Amino acid sequence: MIDDSPMALPALAGLALIAGLAVLTWLVSLRQRDASLADRAWPAFIGGAALVYLALLPGTGVRAWLMAALCIVWALRLALYIHRRNRGRGEDRRYQQMRARHQPHFGRKSLYLVFGLQGMLAWAVTAPLLVGMAGGRALGGLDAAGAALAAFGIAFEAIADAQMAHFKSQSSQRGRVMDRGLWHYSRHPNYFGEACVWWGLWLMALAAAGWGAAWAALSPALMTLLLLRVSGVRLLEQDIAERRPAYRGYVARTNAFIPGPPHKDPA
Repeated sequence: MIDDSPMALPALAGLALIAGLAVLTWLVSLRQRDASLADRAWPAFIGGAALVYLALLPGTGVRAWLMAALCIVWALRLALYIHRRNRGRGEDRRYQQMRARHQPHFGRKSLYLVFGLQGMLAWAVTAPLLVGMAGGRALGGLDAAGAALAAFGIAFEAIADAQMAHFKSQSSQRGRVMDRGLWHYSRHPNYFGEACVWWGLWLMALAAAGWGAAWAALSPALMTLLLLRVSGVRLLEQDIAERRPAYRGYVARTNAFIPGPPHKDPA
């Protein structure tokens, strides 16, 4: 859908940048024996591609700069949070399980199982940025709505992550379930905020290119699917009830994704 258009070269350049970053991160992961470095690289993949699009697309205007700014704020915030969360902890438990499943030679396999896959997903997620920055329509109400939704998502996600980090830092809360603040209304408010960011950016792409940007809705749809069914809610909750029995009650009374008033606990 981007062949023979002004978007083709920036799209390929963005892919090349992501591929290069993925290979470099993979090489570092071999040395450190830590495939979860892919999580730290994820914001750089997307933020780097956004800057490539901004630099290479002709005639970028206010919308392009606004979309790039939202993306860079998102990327810097998330990168800093993941770095602080993972610092000194070694390889994340999820990647340890993957390493065990894919022996022998997981290190070599991780190039495509982890870093290559995440790189391709990151490139697909940048579709609204590419379309929105290339679009030439005047700014309008849909841009304002999209920017507001994306900014809300960044703030919502940041607050949720900060609340969880504070909760985990308290030794008195060890082994307990976080059900305060935004986590009182959703079991994964950070994921809800993340989805809002990408649906908001897609609305801006829609404002820029009309229904020619409809295909770029694959980006927020893919992100929402990943958050709900693949690497997010399902993966994190698959064994948490066994490790923390109190989590069953939390599941019974709290929405998984979209925030809402707690339900009455059947227990």
